[in-house]
Amino acid sequence: MARERKFTTEELFQITEELLLTHHYEGFQFSLVAEHLQVSRGAIYKYFENKEELITEYMLYKMEQFLHELKEINTIEGFRAQFDFLLNLMFKNPELHQIIEIGKRVPVETNAKVKENIVRLEGYHLQMYQYVQGFIEAGKKENLLNTNIPEPLILGYIFQSIAIPNHFGIPHEVWVESIKQIICHGIYKDF
Repeated sequence: MARERKFTTEELFQITEELLLTHHYEGFQFSLVAEHLQVSRGAIYKYFENKEELITEYMLYKMEQFLHELKEINTIEGFRAQFDFLLNLMFKNPELHQIIEIGKRVPVETNAKVKENIVRLEGYHLQMYQYVQGFIEAGKKENLLNTNIPEPLILGYIFQSIAIPNHFGIPHEVWVESIKQIICHGIYKDF
């Protein structure tokens, strides 16, 4: 019997990401993962009971990476610099929004491990908002944010801006700068 090919966690999670973005939750299968890693499905089942475990473990990995970078926002002085940092980080990780949406389809009650992972993910979402709380406070302190707009709406608007599709292939730098302009000044030329 031939020895099973080894794969790293990073390889597994990279393939998981690619397949989730291509096939979404419904089309994601261990057989596809195994095919891309050139291993048997049994090699995947050694580590994960089902696809929900793999998906939620991948999501935890991805969120941990994002949060590790995001916490730096509180070391940056000034709202404008923090705003630039946040948008650049978001556009560096454009797949994160899609992955979060895909993750909402994972049934919580699949098994205890999946349930535990989803609870941890919810905690990470709260942690993400805590990291950007100082960003919002800086904007208010510097009198740059409209205090009549609820904070969750401001944050949601910023975080959702990454989901706007660039159907016309506008160069990335122009696209990001244009989104910054819309968030900061709206669409009016002079208001």
